Amino acid sequence: MLIRLNHAQPYALSLFRFVIGLLFACHGASSLFGVLGGNQVEAGAWPGWYAALIQLVCGVLVALGLGTRAAAFLASGSMAYAYFKVHQPDGLMPIENGGGLSALFCWAFLLLVFTGPGAVALDRLFGARSAEDPAGDASRREDTSAVTA
Repeated sequence: MLIRLNHAQPYALSLFRFVIGLLFACHGASSLFGVLGGNQVEAGAWPGWYAALIQLVCGVLVALGLGTRAAAFLASGSMAYAYFKVHQPDGLMPIENGGGLSALFCWAFLLLVFTGPGAVALDRLFGARSAEDPAGDASRREDTSAVTA
């Protein structure tokens, strides 16, 4: 049983990444465009419009698995800012101040910073192209060093 779970771990992580990114992007879209039952934020309004833009862009990037760690780092930081600046003054605990979603997104994105995108991600596709022949690079370096010696 544990072997099967361990084998499925990278795929479960990809699913987790996709769902978290999609939900985050939906929050951004609802604030930017007034869709999905959200209220549209005035364009350029600080900090709401910029937070919504970060949510939409980072959410899409994380969902696709493209630049996952950098996008997750920015998203996590924005949610930490939202929690401490917007929610925490109303009470220490998220249940008191309504900041539970900000706290959960913050920690979920921080987890993705350290775990990476999982097995199914555009990062893996582009990374496979650049690292196709690592041995070939080393052999070229050896050849040039032999010529200069």
